[in-house]
Amino acid sequence: GARLREGSQRECSPSGQRGEKSKLSKLQTWSEELEQDAKEQRDADRFDSYFFLDKALWVETKYLLPSSEPLISSSAGCLIEQLSEEKYECMVCCDVIRVMAPVWSCQSCFHVFHLNCIKKWARSPASQADGAACWRCPACQNVSMKHPTSYTCFCGKVTNPEWQRTEIPHSCGDMCGKKRSGVDCNHPCNIQPVRCGQATVLQCDKVCGAVLNCAEHTCVQVCHSGTCQPCQLQVQQVCFCGVTAREVPCGTDKAGFDGSGHFSCGKICGKMLNCEAHRCQQACHRGPCKSCPRSPSLVNTCPCGQTPLTKLLELGYSERRSCSDPIPSCGKTCNKPLACGSSDIIHLCEKLCHEGSCGPCSLTSTIRCRCGSKTKEVPCEKIQKEEELVFTCEKRCNKKRSCGRHKCGELCCVSVEHKCSMICGYKLNCGLHRCQEPCHRGNCEPCWQSSFDELTCHCGSTVLYPPIPCGTKPPECKNVCTRRHECDHPVFHNCHSEEKCPPCTYLTQKWCMGKHEQRSNIPCHLQDISCGLMCNKTLPCETHRCKRICHRGECLPEGGCQQPCTLPRPDCGHPCAAPCHKGSSCPRTTCTAKVAVQCECGRRKETVACAEAANSYQRYAAIAMASKLSDMQLGDSMDIGPLISKKELKQTRLECDQECATLERNRRLAEALQIDSSSDPFNVRSTSAYSDSLKDDARKDLKFVTEVEEEINNLVELANKGKQSKRSHCFPPMNREHRKIIHELAEVYGVESVSYDNEPKRNVVITAHKGKSACPNSTLTSLIERETAARAPPPIAHIKQSAGGSTWSKMVKEEPAIDYFDVQD
Repeated sequence: GARLREGSQRECSPSGQRGEKSKLSKLQTWSEELEQDAKEQRDADRFDSYFFLDKALWVETKYLLPSSEPLISSSAGCLIEQLSEEKYECMVCCDVIRVMAPVWSCQSCFHVFHLNCIKKWARSPASQADGAACWRCPACQNVSMKHPTSYTCFCGKVTNPEWQRTEIPHSCGDMCGKKRSGVDCNHPCNIQPVRCGQATVLQCDKVCGAVLNCAEHTCVQVCHSGTCQPCQLQVQQVCFCGVTAREVPCGTDKAGFDGSGHFSCGKICGKMLNCEAHRCQQACHRGPCKSCPRSPSLVNTCPCGQTPLTKLLELGYSERRSCSDPIPSCGKTCNKPLACGSSDIIHLCEKLCHEGSCGPCSLTSTIRCRCGSKTKEVPCEKIQKEEELVFTCEKRCNKKRSCGRHKCGELCCVSVEHKCSMICGYKLNCGLHRCQEPCHRGNCEPCWQSSFDELTCHCGSTVLYPPIPCGTKPPECKNVCTRRHECDHPVFHNCHSEEKCPPCTYLTQKWCMGKHEQRSNIPCHLQDISCGLMCNKTLPCETHRCKRICHRGECLPEGGCQQPCTLPRPDCGHPCAAPCHKGSSCPRTTCTAKVAVQCECGRRKETVACAEAANSYQRYAAIAMASKLSDMQLGDSMDIGPLISKKELKQTRLECDQECATLERNRRLAEALQIDSSSDPFNVRSTSAYSDSLKDDARKDLKFVTEVEEEINNLVELANKGKQSKRSHCFPPMNREHRKIIHELAEVYGVESVSYDNEPKRNVVITAHKGKSACPNSTLTSLIERETAARAPPPIAHIKQSAGGSTWSKMVKEEPAIDYFDVQD
């Protein structure tokens, strides 16, 4: 009933093609009666579905199905569209018909049903016709003898046709070939289903015969697609004035034919005017020529146009009778504007009223270029037309074009928009094609090319159906990758479109490159594993071992072993240190090994090269030997063995300086006065806290050291006296040498120092902690000032007088006596 009401509304619409009042009234009456009967039988519990379905289908077939021949093609198109979009309903089960479902099509009304539904209908009592073996179509009531048993295409040639996305559903895609419905036609159907987007074109082998663009000849090509090509037959055409002829394809300038010619040759017309005295001076034109411009009916003034001819007739001039008669002159100055001049100044003709052209001007004109940037003076006699008042300069336009990328570059440009005529050429979003549009602003349009082939993943499980935009990547697949892998470990990554699979991350056990140990939990794809230990393999020299971290390949580079030789030197006993020289003796080179030397008292300590220590000892031995030669001259003997033995050579010592003598004197004084040395009575520890390098730096820039010590001293006092646990101070940015001095002084004061920022803004921040930081007894500044101050002269040596008192005994060069009361602060 709902289907019938919908059909009746469709027939009542303005677009309905079969709406008749009598049919519609009967249709409404039938639908109401059908619903009433169904309601009564449902209440009585004896509802027969097949009976009412048969009755409803009969009403729909009689009143709703198309019955006219012109509607067959539109019905076929509607049927194809509904089947393709899965919107077509089976009339038996009222469910949509899927594109892959087996169907059966009636050969009379072409309705489509589910194969199982039509089988049930054919076996039901409601479908039985007069004969026991006959059954009726649910749609058109056409009686069939054969029961439906198999799923075939519409033409019946293919059983169980496979669904192709590019074909009509339930169709085989071949030529139909069925017998046409006409009785007198014996030709088979030559329709082949073609869907939108397919490249297949149906063509026959007959001559096209369509009328060409000339409207006189027909197309002689074989059946083709698209419009026919223009007519190629060559014909003769003449111009409007009849002087020039040309040979062109038939149909060229057909719309411009005026009865005498087809085109304009651009020359002077030259046809005789109606006055039969003058010829037409216009360019070759269409249609008849105009009247003679010298006709008495057209000329009403003198040649300069200032005086009417009526006034000249009053002055006694003869009246013009024909176009050949001269035009009377008024005798005034012509004053017609000439082509020369400029926008500000207009040159006028200085001749008396005359016929014909005014002739050249004797003045000069200032003409301006098109863009208005340059001007120049030219004689007016060279200017014949107003177009010559403008010239083209050599200035190139530097403005950006409409694309915003390129400059205009045109000479003497007057454009406003500066449109860019270049091709964009940028790669489109697909990454395969380039933009062929004129150069433009913004992003390029998406690539318009598409593919009509299905795009699948590597395994073929996931499919993207056409049309596929250009540059589309294969679809993402959730299945496990099925490619062949190098290892046999389980695969954990999904199907992918890349040629190379991701590396295998299965955890395995592998030996390191040096075969030192077997490492666990190593991903399968890692080949070269380093254990981080030293290689320690014996090198080819058989003396050294490889000191590189566990590595791949050979231990030695191409240059061979370059490790230092460990053989002892014959003179000093230090290693040779020359590059490995297997098979040859050690070269005689200077020993560069560092040795620690100190003075006799142990205060001065330095680290010097072995060669320098040997040279200093040799100087010391030479001096000692020279000092004892004087004793040898007096007859004394001496032992020089200790001066040349190797044992003494290794005990090279530095010379004690004045500070060493001071410390020794203070030690003896404290010992004599029985003063405890741990109390540091002479500030020895405070002075020894400063390194020699710090003292050298302080001597170079004592003012800077003084300022830094004042800041550190104030910071330490604030930290120790204040309530806070620590205090900080930030020094301004400074160079590396000054920062080094601050760090070393901070270490003496027990202050924390840290450098921040990068060069050249690098600075130092010091932090003094309460209870940990303390000021030394003597500052570095006072120590340097004490060293640089003038020292008192050494005491006079004691001279021993002889008993006689008349002569002095000789001075004995002994060690100077120490004055224990000469104490320096």
